[in-house]
Amino acid sequence: MNRQSVKKALIFPYIIMMVLALALLVLSFLNSIFWAIIATVITVVLFAASVYFIRTSFAKLDLYIGSLAGRITKSKTSAVSDLPIGVILLDKNYNIEWINNFISRRLERDVLNEPINEIFPNILKRLENTQEVEIEEGSYKYKVTYTENEKSIYLFDITETSRVYELYENEKPIIATIFLDNYDEITQNMNDSQRSEVNSLITNVINDWSTRYELYVKRYSSDQFIGLLNNSILEDIEASKFNLLDDLRDKTREIGHPLTLSIGIGEGSENLIELGELSQSSLDLALGRGGDQVAIKNFNGNVRFYGGKTDPMEKRTRVRARVISHALRDILIEGDKVIIMGHKSPDMDAIGAAIGVSRIAKMNNLESYIVLNDSDIDDTLQRVMREIDEKPDLKERFITSEEAWHEMTSRTTLVVVDTHKPELVIDENLLNKANRKVVIDHHRRGESIISSPLLVYMEPYASSTAELVTELLEYQPTEHRLTRIESTIMLAGIIVDTRNFTLRTGSRTFDAASFLRSHGADTILCQHFLKDDIDTYIKRSDLIKTVKLFRGGVAIAHGDEEQIYHPVTVAQAADELLGLEGVEASYVVAKRSEDTVGISARSLGEVNVQLTMEALGGGGHLSNAATQIKDSTVEEAIEKLIEVVETDEEGVEE
Repeated sequence: MNRQSVKKALIFPYIIMMVLALALLVLSFLNSIFWAIIATVITVVLFAASVYFIRTSFAKLDLYIGSLAGRITKSKTSAVSDLPIGVILLDKNYNIEWINNFISRRLERDVLNEPINEIFPNILKRLENTQEVEIEEGSYKYKVTYTENEKSIYLFDITETSRVYELYENEKPIIATIFLDNYDEITQNMNDSQRSEVNSLITNVINDWSTRYELYVKRYSSDQFIGLLNNSILEDIEASKFNLLDDLRDKTREIGHPLTLSIGIGEGSENLIELGELSQSSLDLALGRGGDQVAIKNFNGNVRFYGGKTDPMEKRTRVRARVISHALRDILIEGDKVIIMGHKSPDMDAIGAAIGVSRIAKMNNLESYIVLNDSDIDDTLQRVMREIDEKPDLKERFITSEEAWHEMTSRTTLVVVDTHKPELVIDENLLNKANRKVVIDHHRRGESIISSPLLVYMEPYASSTAELVTELLEYQPTEHRLTRIESTIMLAGIIVDTRNFTLRTGSRTFDAASFLRSHGADTILCQHFLKDDIDTYIKRSDLIKTVKLFRGGVAIAHGDEEQIYHPVTVAQAADELLGLEGVEASYVVAKRSEDTVGISARSLGEVNVQLTMEALGGGGHLSNAATQIKDSTVEEAIEKLIEVVETDEEGVEE
């Protein structure tokens, strides 16, 4: 209600009263002169009193409204100046023209006529694409908004809110599952005294670690622990790079029983059931990558890894191989036929493993096919295929992706060998069509894995997938034995992946090679398969002569910017570099296609090249890994590689 409305409301009762008085006066004149005089006097008195009271009321009203307006103006000024909201006015050049007391006191310096972007760096640019941003100034945090028309910046103090939110985030629950990778293998032949000594050492190391970082750890089986912590504790542990892994490995090595452990951690949810499932899933991922590492999986799907500094230990028991072999036989028999597929640009290991699985199908009287397109055949595979062409029984098992598509039915079992990543298989359409899938691989498990397989046999300790398949063959019916050419190709696969039995070679690798040799594997023919032509040898030599040695025994070689190299040539160059004095890890960078640069990485085991390649979008083993970088030059790829290698070295030194 405005001032005039209020005055009208005050006058209205007096008008009514005067109308009634005039009516009384008229009525009195009609009846009696005496009463008319009295009514006239009363009317005059009432009129005078009304005028007086109206004027007095108006004067008081004006005084009140004036006082109220002054108070409101003063309050507005006080609000703009002193309330916990910063107000900054800019001139046309975006310099500070006026600033209120609230933010002026906090800045503790004169900022008038200063450019706003110098006081709050890039604040206007940040506000171009969003309505509000959060900034930190000193010990305060603000939510900032900007109005272009008035050129006004408003800063809302959210310091306390941020502190509460940070406290809430820090206190979020986290579940960790701790697993002793090789506890059963280490303790199976111990007496009670030795086992008690090892258990006591394990418990002390883990309890000391949990006490240091204030998390709760409880042992609930001989080789598993459960840990309860929060985000704040996890940040401290991550800062130490999970030194528990090194502590346990080093202290158990001192007593002659080197133990490693893996940790799966679930975070990012307040639901304890979800955290438990994330923790178990993370542990499976860590074990699938070879153990001796930590996998931290967030509810949003992001995964972080720590550790993985040692090669996975070879399992001494063949029980798992026998169980898997029988399970594979049951799965294959339930289907109508078997289709086997390796990774893109298959190598000897992938082809050897595929041939081994096709023999398993044959042993169980099942029809089987191996997917191999003409575009996937390199020089080495051409020599292999020429030998296969002379064996009609084996030759007819090889079909193209298109032929496999027509052969596949809803009951066909698709066996993927030497990879577990859906994006790396020869034909992803076949993978999507298959209802029944089996995965056999020796690589460390990555974040991406083929979905819904009936059986997964992933053993990172194995030298090659051909070794795994050879062990599975030993527990199959012996009615259809391996042929000479089949066993030779499988042996060649093992030789390639072990660099002539020098890398990732355990006792079971030689057992598998012995089994294949007993079935007619020809070592001379293996060497024939693995021969180089002169051009390949020259290209490999050209790559090697560019090598530069960096700190920590890291050797980096590269190809010509204008030349495209075959991945096998690049990989062989990386292998040969390991034979040079002082080289612990080798990286060879070369173009794979017009828009792609590939990096092949090898190590002798002291350097984890898998982590380096994963940081660049690739993966592989601790001592054998690779990646491809799109839309990059060789020089740019080398710069990225050096940056990652230096970062890894800093992490190790810390």
